[in-house]
Amino acid sequence: MSPDSARRVVRGLYAVTADTGDTPGLVRAVDAAISGGARLVQYRNKTAPPELRLEQAAQLTRLCASRGALLIVNDYVDVARAVDAHGVHLGRDDGAVEHARAALGADKLIGISCYRSLDLAHAALAGGADYVAFGSFFPSQVKPGAVRAPLELLTQARQKFPAPIVAIGGITAENGGALVRAGADALAVITAVFAAPNIEAAARAFSPLFGGSHEE
Repeated sequence: MSPDSARRVVRGLYAVTADTGDTPGLVRAVDAAISGGARLVQYRNKTAPPELRLEQAAQLTRLCASRGALLIVNDYVDVARAVDAHGVHLGRDDGAVEHARAALGADKLIGISCYRSLDLAHAALAGGADYVAFGSFFPSQVKPGAVRAPLELLTQARQKFPAPIVAIGGITAENGGALVRAGADALAVITAVFAAPNIEAAARAFSPLFGGSHEE
């Protein structure tokens, strides 16, 4: 996928799911996030057994396809391939970009966590990744021990790379604007969306950061 094509789809709120064994509840939550404007969803479940992970990923892939959103599977290339998800997101220890590309094909999105390293981002994109993610920019409830990334890293990455840039880590509708202004194309959010009492409204609150409306 060309950088221009990737930037058209990797934009705005990137809703990342929280660990849960409640599959119907997960589907309802993701459906609400899509209703609130999320067009990119990452299925992330670090604790599910393989059978549940496969079932949840399959249901979310079908939901996203029916709602005009994209479903990205965190970590598990085999799951992404099995359910024909729209792509995969890999961390430091989740395997090489080249292997994921060979398994998934040229038309799938591959994103790479680069933490606070421009060198990792350069290597990921050279290896065939479609987007790179940096963070944590703010204290994170999901990863409280995550190394913090400076805001200027986004500006440096924007000047250096044509591919989409995703910011992650403790992001809310209140602090996310600074990340977008610094160069982020998309904001990856877990808690501020999926822990909210009204998931749809919480997702919609991010729209103004990208030039959209949050009106009901």
